[in-house]
Amino acid sequence: MLKKKILQLEWMFFDVDGILTDGSLVYEAGGERSKKFNVLDGYGIKNLIHSGISVGLISSRDHPATRARAIELGIDNLMLGKEDKLDAFITWSNVAKVSPKNCGHMGDDYPDLELFDAVGFSASVPNAIEKVKEKADYVTKTTGGNGAAREVADLILTFKGNRES
Repeated sequence: MLKKKILQLEWMFFDVDGILTDGSLVYEAGGERSKKFNVLDGYGIKNLIHSGISVGLISSRDHPATRARAIELGIDNLMLGKEDKLDAFITWSNVAKVSPKNCGHMGDDYPDLELFDAVGFSASVPNAIEKVKEKADYVTKTTGGNGAAREVADLILTFKGNRES
């Protein structure tokens, strides 16, 4: 069943905080200062894109560091600052004429749960809230911000027969 869900993927979406980062927010007197991304995740995302899987980010937060990282990785589809992730995704899906069942999403908290119901494949991390882990099709061994997105990218590419040796 997992392989079937993954084989239909055309798009993979990732939450940012808790998935591409460890979920920590670094604040200074002027506000949020920085985010820390993992190079392993970046390489996995680039591999997805080079293998023909389109990648997008969906996050309730918007930060210049996220936008800079997206540019660096070649991610053009950004849904940032979206409190209602499902609404943003469905709107995009309708405009892009992409079936939600041909999309995957990786998230870790309540805003991701409804999106899990809409997409064809869902993934999470071991440090996610319990309800998200229970609903996810796949829970990584690696925690968010520490290569979890890479683990999912490698899983997708393995099932699709595109994994680098």
